[in-house]
Order: sequence, then C-alpha cells, then structure tokens
Amino acid sequence: MEEVRRSVRFTGVSTPKTVFLNRPMISSVAGTFSVSLWRSLQTILCLVVEKLLMEKKWLTQFVFVIAGDYVWQTYKEVFDVVIKLGNSIRTIGVGKGEKCGIYGANSPEWIISMEACNAHGLYCVPLYDTLGAGAIEFIICHAEVSLAFSEEKKISELLKTAPRSTKYLKNIVSFGEVTSAERAEAERHGLTIYSWDQFLKLGEGKHYELPEKKRSDICTIMYTSGTTGDPKGVLLSNESIIYLLEGVKKLLKTINEELTSKDVYLSYLPLAHIFDRVIEELFIYEAASIGFWRGDVKILIEDIAALKPTIFCAVPRVLERIYTGLQQKLSAGGFIKKTLFNFAFNYKHSNMEKGKPHEQAAPIFDKIVFKKVKEGLGGRVRLILSGAAPLAAHIESFLRVVACAHVLQGYGLTESCGGTFVSIPNELQMLGTVGPPVPNVDIRLESVPEMGYDALASNPRGEICIRGKTLFSGYYKREDLTQEVLIDGWLHTGDVGEWQPDGAMKIIDRKKNIFKLSQGEYVAVENLENIYSHVAAIESIWVYGNSYESYLVAVVCPSKIQIEHWAKEQNVSGDFESICQNPKTKEFILGEFNRVARDKKLKGFELIKGVHLETMPFDMERDLITPSYKKKRPQLLKYYQKEIDEMYNKSKN
Repeated sequence: MEEVRRSVRFTGVSTPKTVFLNRPMISSVAGTFSVSLWRSLQTILCLVVEKLLMEKKWLTQFVFVIAGDYVWQTYKEVFDVVIKLGNSIRTIGVGKGEKCGIYGANSPEWIISMEACNAHGLYCVPLYDTLGAGAIEFIICHAEVSLAFSEEKKISELLKTAPRSTKYLKNIVSFGEVTSAERAEAERHGLTIYSWDQFLKLGEGKHYELPEKKRSDICTIMYTSGTTGDPKGVLLSNESIIYLLEGVKKLLKTINEELTSKDVYLSYLPLAHIFDRVIEELFIYEAASIGFWRGDVKILIEDIAALKPTIFCAVPRVLERIYTGLQQKLSAGGFIKKTLFNFAFNYKHSNMEKGKPHEQAAPIFDKIVFKKVKEGLGGRVRLILSGAAPLAAHIESFLRVVACAHVLQGYGLTESCGGTFVSIPNELQMLGTVGPPVPNVDIRLESVPEMGYDALASNPRGEICIRGKTLFSGYYKREDLTQEVLIDGWLHTGDVGEWQPDGAMKIIDRKKNIFKLSQGEYVAVENLENIYSHVAAIESIWVYGNSYESYLVAVVCPSKIQIEHWAKEQNVSGDFESICQNPKTKEFILGEFNRVARDKKLKGFELIKGVHLETMPFDMERDLITPSYKKKRPQLLKYYQKEIDEMYNKSKN
C-alpha cells in the first residue's frame, strides 16, 4: 500500500519540522474502510504546520471578528500557542489520561484547548448547560474533570458547581480575565483560577515530551441527553474520529466537492455537539480556514457576510428561519417581482428534476433572480449541510433551487461520531431522505415486528443498525447502557428507517418512545406523560412531538367530574363537550401542566404548548390502546392527525 505523509490527529509531536506520520492509504472494501499498520496517531495541527512550512504557505485558520472585520492567525501562530498551553497544563501536574473540561461558546481558545488536550493525551470533555440544571456539576463529577477551561462569562456558572465538584475539579482557566470576586470565590472552595494570559505564562520556557498514544485511546467524552436520567458520556477514540474524517473526505471526492485549503467555514454551531466538532476537525485536517462568530444570533448574518464562508452547516431551525424570511420578502414584494421569481423557480426546478446540475439549470436566473439569496450567505457558499434533525422536504427543495449551492442532509449520532448518511447533490429524488451511507460504515435494518416493520419485505423497513470503526467505545461508567445499544458490534440507533430504491435511507419512526425535537433535544415521552398525569383534572394524556417541530402538544382526556366542577366555579356554561371546546378550559389545563412542570423542574423543551381536549377516553374499539391499556402511538397519531396539525398551525399563525 502506498504510504503518504498526512495530518491525522494532534497526539504525539515534538517540533513541526521533524515530525511526520507514515500511514497507509485507506481504501474502500465492500463499503467499509480497511486500515492496517498505523505506526501511531499524530497531530492534525502539527503536521498541517509542517506542510505549510515546507510549501511556504501561510494559510489562515482561527479568526476573531472585530468591528465587522476578521483578524486572522496562521496555523504556525496557533501551533505555538497550543504547544505553550500544553506545557502549562503539564506544569500544574495534569497529564495523560486525565479529564479536561471545556465550557463556553465557540472560540479560538476552545479549539486551542482541545488540541492541547489531544497533544498530551487528555480526555477532552465539553461542558454545556442545555442538558438542564445541574448538568455541568454532574459531568464534572461523573467524568472526574480536574481542569476546566471556560469562557469568561461562564466562570460564575462553573463556580456554582462547588463544593461538590471540587472533589475532582482543582483548576479553572478563563478564556479571558478573572475578576477579584471570582478569584476570591474560587479560593474559598480551594480552587486555583487563572486568566488566559496568566496560565500561558506558566508554560514559557518549559518543554515536556509528548506521551505516546494509540489509535484506540479515548480522545473525548461527549455527554448527550439521550433518554431519561443523567446525561451519558459517549467515549470517542482517536480512531473513530479519523475514520469519520476519511469517510467524509472520500464521499466529498466521490461527488466532486473535495474540501481544500481554500475553503472557509463559519464556526457557530456548538462545539460541544458532535456535528460541529467533526466539521471543524475536518477543516483542520485539510488546513482550511475557520472563522468564529461573535456569539449573537441577531448579528449572525453580519458575521456570515464578513467571513464569506464556502461551506455552511446548519440545524433545520436555522434553515427554516432563512426559508421563512425569504417567503416573507416574497409576499411583501410586488406582483412583477413575485411573478418573475415564481417563473424562475419553476423553470430551474424543472430542469433540476430532469437531471441538470443546479449551476447549469438556470444560470441566467441565478444571476438576476437568485443572486441576492446567495449573497445573503456571503456570496461564496457552495455546500450547505443540514444535520442534527430532519429538514422538511419542501424547505430542502426550495433551498436547493434558490441558494445556488448544494443542499445536503445528513444523519448520525454522537455514538457513531456524527455523519453516517449524507444525501447526494443534484439528486432531487432523494428529497425527504438522509441519503446513502458514507463509505466507511456498514448498515443493516433489523425488523421490529411489534411495530409492523419488516427488514426483509419488498419495501425494507426496520431499526437502523450501524457497524464500523467510527462507533463509540461505550458509555463512560455505564457498561449496562452500552450493552443495551451495542450488540455484536452493531449500534442499535432506535430510529426506524426505510431503504429507498436508489439506496437512500428515509427515517420514518422511533423504535422506543423517545424522539428528537427540531432543536436537537431528546424527549422521553412516557416519562413526561407520567409527570403530567399528576394533574387532577385529567384522566389520560398522549404527548406528541416530532423532529420538525420545536415544542410538544398533547391530546388529553379530561376528568368529567373535575372539569364540570371547575366550570361551575368559573361560570363556564354548557355540557361537558362544549366546556372542553371552550378556550378557557384549554388555558386552565395548560396552566395546570405548567404548574406541574415547575414543580418537577422540567426543561423548557419539555413543556406542552398546545392541547386538544378529547371527551371520549382512549379505547380498544378505536385501536388506540392495547388490552393492557398501553398507548398505540402510531394509531393515536393517525387518528388525531388533524388535531395535531391544527395545534401546530395555530401556533405558527
């Protein structure tokens, strides 16, 4: 096999001019990658620097935005800071195998801290508070984090985890400054706290040999909500990330959209999530450029316009807002503008359906009609990638036409190191699917007979199972949960998929009663139903949500006695059915749900925002429950689809 010099992972280096890695080329064999004879895993960043030094290129990567302009740093400049930061980490006694937390919004310091962890064999543990109150404290204690890097404005939140976290946490490093009050609070709990510049000075004049590392060594522990209970720590190895990156590279090469050092990426999706993390790893892998947003969604468009990215990644909610904004502008435009736009759209869409690439489907209309849409994303975007939740087919179709760029949809889990399926450019028949698998994994469907899904039918449907080197190494300290989802080398995702004739996968259901909302949060619906059942005014409840919506709705069977008693006190007249149709009654039920939610400290995305009151209890006659009174969720959705649609449409309107 041909051996090449290639940047891999930031793991074991000394100086950028002398370190290199002999690694065999990775070839595709029966849909999977086969890799052998890796001598060791080395650094992405260091070897990129070596490459730049040899070729006398000074490509920029990490950037700040100041007054609308980006201030660039070279890979060499960043490399020097990483080495210095690593020396500082070792100076305070933290070494290979220890856990280092990183807390805050995306920034150059976030990536620099991560690469310093990689260089010295530390486990990088992203900390983020969207998992709910107490999540930061839990992760620090569960992962046994001894050193935490933090965004300046997050220091106070980090200090709130004391004194429980201080059993493990000993040092805090701010990405900026430290106030006297924060320093006093840290000292009160026996913590040592540093400003960024102060900590870097600890590494000046120091030199530590970087420890030898293996491809099986754990690189990061990424905590995910997943199901009920505490967050789960997903163990990802060096090997998992490298295989993922090589798979994405091979896919991009196959579709003639290879990533190069000239590409530019805007870092704004959370680095604490696997989606953005692997994208930025890929950009470093290819010595491409990364610019960081200013952290304010209100001026995100300004950051995009200033940076002019070539690759734009988004979750569906971001693309939905773009779509809605464009639709509003169209509605506000005059008759001539709308007519021209509709004609141009239909003309281009028709040509794309016939197989023409988007750039050849209507080049004139791209220049005179759709140009402003492209300019809204900086003017240079060639790839838009949507992930974390399903993107509605009508939005994907619309953007494929007007964005003058490839719009791709992907699917993956933290446990599979991100992207496992990605749709293909210029293939409109793949709309509504997540495309075919990436080249470095095996995929199979497993029948789910209790839900009527047969993986061997002419229309194969079943639970999606994944096998390959990209898979996680297990849940940290939870072997029991690992064994539940990792069986004979296959990761059971819990998602039900349907193979399409063209090889694409369509996600159609969830095996378990857990689903993801459009913002990426998982909802354990049975647990919520048990909690909301504490409301005395209801007999039963069915909670519903899906990956296209950001909130929950419910169909509720009220207690006739309780509701009629309430109605009498509130002077709401009528029979039971008319009382249930009264908006005041719905407001009362929602108020009771909010009260219970506060008492049980539910998260914002677990609140019910819409309710339909059903006077007839769920019954077997309508096939809504089993003989053991368990809810038949697919049947409930089919039966109440009209009411569900009305609740969501009412909120949107």
